[in-house]
Amino acid sequence: MRSFDDIFAIAADRHGGAEALEAQLTRPLPPEDLARLPDDRWLSVMTKCIFQAGFNWKVIEAKWDGFEAAFDHFDPAACAFMDEDRFDAILRDPKVVRNGAKLATVRENAAFLLRLHDRGGAGAVLGGWPSTDYIGLLDLLRTEGARLGGTTGQYAMRFAGRDSFILSRDVTARLIAEGVIDKPATSKTALRQVQQAFNTWMEQSGRSLTEISRTLAMSL
Repeated sequence: MRSFDDIFAIAADRHGGAEALEAQLTRPLPPEDLARLPDDRWLSVMTKCIFQAGFNWKVIEAKWDGFEAAFDHFDPAACAFMDEDRFDAILRDPKVVRNGAKLATVRENAAFLLRLHDRGGAGAVLGGWPSTDYIGLLDLLRTEGARLGGTTGQYAMRFAGRDSFILSRDVTARLIAEGVIDKPATSKTALRQVQQAFNTWMEQSGRSLTEISRTLAMSL
């Protein structure tokens, strides 16, 4: 496995030099900012990522104001305790994408966020989870959330602003090239190997998961 500096140099060479690459790297929000992020915004970003999976992202973006209105701007209490009449009305609403299975996740993930109140709240739990155990956070999303496994949960955390890696095609290809994994990481063993590699690169560089993930993607 090459050092982060070596991989950064490869990416910089492909993207016009180190300064040009730095300008394209995104940084996560600090944990204290994430702790203040309201539960409704966590639910909103989770739902958007669930709908973007397998759909044209531009379609979802164009309808997003309709989603916000239909779900009371994703107030978790209102969504978690929504009755069947209200849910059926949303299923008929042309302002949203009327996919019943995905719409049902709003109630389920609202309940998930409410359960996090006993652990300090969504902002504290999701935003404050140690980056060195990011796969533990992904497992929490997969097991206690609805349709938040795989890259859906990863994108939700990235778009919420928390430190994250996304196992996209390009990131996976770089991890395979570095001998970290030999195929897309789906097993717990492979995910632990990915986490260990990212932890090593964080120690070497002092950078976030987000910056390292973007650098790996841009090195292809």
